[in-house]
Parts: sequence; C-alpha cells; structure tokens
Amino acid sequence: MRALFAFLAGGLFGVGLMLSGMTDTAKVQGWLDVLGAWDPTLAFVLGGAILPMLVAWRVAGKRPTAALGTPIPAKPAQIIDARLLAGATLFGIGWALVGLCPGPALAALSYNGGHGAVFVVAMVAGMLIWHILHLGGAMRGRPA
Repeated sequence: MRALFAFLAGGLFGVGLMLSGMTDTAKVQGWLDVLGAWDPTLAFVLGGAILPMLVAWRVAGKRPTAALGTPIPAKPAQIIDARLLAGATLFGIGWALVGLCPGPALAALSYNGGHGAVFVVAMVAGMLIWHILHLGGAMRGRPA
C-alpha cells in the first residue's frame, strides 16, 4: 500500500512540475533573471506549493504517525551553518546555470533527451562524491 501511495504522489508531483512549467529551463532561468527578462510567473508556482505545505506541516505536527501508520520523524534542527550555506549556494548556482533542480530534472528525462541525462548523471555523481567525502569525514571522527 505504501509503494502505491509513493507512486501516486510521485506521479502527481511530476505532473504538477510539468503543468507549472518547472521543467521548462527557460522559464526557471527567466525567474532568476531579475536584472534582465524577468518572468514572475514562477512566484505563483512557489506560492501554490508553500501555502498547502504550511497547512500540511501544521497537521503533521499534531500527529504521532502518518496516514499510513509510519512514525512522523522529528523536526530537524534549524541550524544555519557553513554547510547549509555552501549547499544552498551550490544548489542555486546549478539551478541558475541549468534551470533544473533534482525533481524537475528527473521529470525532464522523459523529453529533454541528452541534455537532461547529462544533468542527471552529473547530479548523481555530485551526490556520490558528497557521500564519499561525508563518510570519510565521519570515519575520521568529524561530525556528520
């Protein structure tokens, strides 16, 4: 049952990304081009995503388990540190250069041909490199 709901939620997310234009790299880059040909339409997509999530977080915060019975994990610490800032900066640079982030990149694989595949391969390589470096630091006694 859990796999079915994950499949349905992922499919709904992918359809939402495509309908909202989040898989259109020109639209995303237009949103980020505040000093040039700025395209403000993505603000409605962001608002349309944030508002329902505010409600969902409020509801989830009052429940010990999810709808399918699994425990809801504790809220992570809200620490702004160098790792967070570096990760956000790298994410933003990649988003600005390519016009894709991980979710839309996977959705774009179905129609973006080689360009989408190159991005996804590079994204996965970056994740693997981080994982290797992260494990190396953890094994040497550095905090994770």
